[in-house]
Amino acid sequence: MVEMRKPIAVTEAIERVVAHVKTTGTEKVALGEAYGRILAEPILAKHDMPPFERSPYDGFAIRSQDSIGASGENRKAFTVIDHIGAGQSAKRGIAEFEAVRIMTGAPIPDNADAVVMLEQTVETATGFTLRKPFTSGENISARGEEAKNGEELIKSGSFIHPGTIGLLATFGYAKVFVAKKPIVGILSTGTELLEVEDELTPGKIRNSNGPMIAAQLVRMGLTTRSYGMLADDLDMCMETVKQALCETDVLITTGGVSVGDFDYLPAVYDRLGADVLFNKVAMRPGSVTTVAIAEGKHLFGLSGNPSACFTGFELFVRPVLLKMMGSENMYLPYAKAVLGEDFTKANPFTRFVRAIYESTLDGAIVRPAGFNKSSAVSSIARGNSIIVLPGGTRGFTAGMDVDVLLLGVDEGVDKWML
Repeated sequence: MVEMRKPIAVTEAIERVVAHVKTTGTEKVALGEAYGRILAEPILAKHDMPPFERSPYDGFAIRSQDSIGASGENRKAFTVIDHIGAGQSAKRGIAEFEAVRIMTGAPIPDNADAVVMLEQTVETATGFTLRKPFTSGENISARGEEAKNGEELIKSGSFIHPGTIGLLATFGYAKVFVAKKPIVGILSTGTELLEVEDELTPGKIRNSNGPMIAAQLVRMGLTTRSYGMLADDLDMCMETVKQALCETDVLITTGGVSVGDFDYLPAVYDRLGADVLFNKVAMRPGSVTTVAIAEGKHLFGLSGNPSACFTGFELFVRPVLLKMMGSENMYLPYAKAVLGEDFTKANPFTRFVRAIYESTLDGAIVRPAGFNKSSAVSSIARGNSIIVLPGGTRGFTAGMDVDVLLLGVDEGVDKWML
């Protein structure tokens, strides 16, 4: 008898999978290995930044009181007594109508409280003249204006991008605590599958889902443990899944989750005594996406159709893996855009359409990336985004505003926006 499955909303499905996440723990890594990781500690300023008053420009350090009354008819003359660059200090403080030639980043000499930029001066034999008065603090970067000693600069759970690396280096973080990476297993099922290098034979297709998911994980900075491909055999599937549960934190399977005669993964979940969080989602493609918990670990049963598999990973697997690493920004970034062409297919369920998103001077435009059946692979290759079309509609026309999920962006958002 064919199992009758009750679909749940995408939002509810996402809430269920992230509710069962266990974190991976932490480890300390060298700064050079920290890019792409998730911070497991807040980053605090170890000192004021800047740590001293400094010049933001090339120019001259002066006492502002000596510039009072300066004008085009009453230029004030200054004598240059020293020349300092970044990393150097003036030999002494300045006195009345004295100045120090100063380079960007150099510390302000004693008694000086303003910096005159080069283009504001006229050179003389002993220094320069200027035609405008300066106020105390003008053109000076004050100590601690960017950050105060002890101030929290980055929250725990943040993605470490190149800017983060620069900040960590600035404050002397040679090593940093990050979340441990989860071990993710991939298993592709289906008697019809061939290896990538195999020649096609009647009824067979090459395994595209395994390499695709591995690449999606690499994009997240994660590596995989492959369990290869299995024919539609219940006992073999059971033994492989049991082995993977011992060796991984998360197992992703592709294929075998529908209700066909050779879809054995539901039976595997039953034998394991797994808690099936859902086995049908009100979405296209990927309605048969199934997620279960066994021995405290997530088992993701993604569709064998490539587009459904790809979408299921981005919607359900990605946030779980990021939450395991303590990320506060688990979800794909969201945007609004104008639909660039008609999409007339009716939507009984929420539809996720592989798309090309383009930002223009007139606003953002998004178009389907081509052939968009659940079995499609070409549209995945062309697309940089996913259009989200609500269910219960009879299609959409060009010019309408639509919701878009952006792919390939380092850092996501902290809420599921749709």
